[in-house]
Amino acid sequence: MREKILVVDDEKEIGELVRDYLEAADYQVILAFDGQEALECWEKYKPDMAILDIMLPKIDGMEICKIIRKESSIPILMLSAKKSEEDKIQALGLGADDYITKPFSPKEMVARVKAHFRRFYQMGQSEDKREKLLFKDFILDTRSHSVKVRGKDISLSAKEFEVLRFFAMNPNKVLTRDQIFGHVWGYHEYGDINTVAVHIRKLREKIEQDPSNPEYIQTLWGVGYKFVGEKL
Repeated sequence: MREKILVVDDEKEIGELVRDYLEAADYQVILAFDGQEALECWEKYKPDMAILDIMLPKIDGMEICKIIRKESSIPILMLSAKKSEEDKIQALGLGADDYITKPFSPKEMVARVKAHFRRFYQMGQSEDKREKLLFKDFILDTRSHSVKVRGKDISLSAKEFEVLRFFAMNPNKVLTRDQIFGHVWGYHEYGDINTVAVHIRKLREKIEQDPSNPEYIQTLWGVGYKFVGEKL
């Protein structure tokens, strides 16, 4: 069964170009040209991935990303002519998995799409077959891709979940940014290693009682990070 990808861009030529390259790679593409149409397509087709331009009529891509992320952990890729680090951090902070700046190579975009699908499908496939990782006040369920901290359900993006899962699989071990990036994004995949710090900051905001004084994900300056947890 072919994956369905929602592509949203108010520039018709760009949207159709992305569609043509994705269809050539054997994906099914749903094309929308404004934010309202994008949300209607999301509700109707429930795609497996969304590629969203940020600057859209009616509802912008950032808001669409927030809405989709509340309902689903599918990969979300943002497209934008904005190249500032602040825009990238904002998009990743809202739950996007990648940020592609215009102009971009259609072939590179297809490579990123394939990489994100591959990582998404691998999330629950570990050499450790346990469905739940249990710690004091912390439960991570690999089958349902859900997290509960102090009895509260936590909503995570696909990449946030995978980063947290990698930590939980390696409790009380120091992990470098390179190790985290390599496991979650892949050493040979496209991406910026600085996205590791962005995802960890968002995870702390969601799972820590005091993100500035984290209990679970601790920083070892100049070395990396460590997940501190008492296994049950």
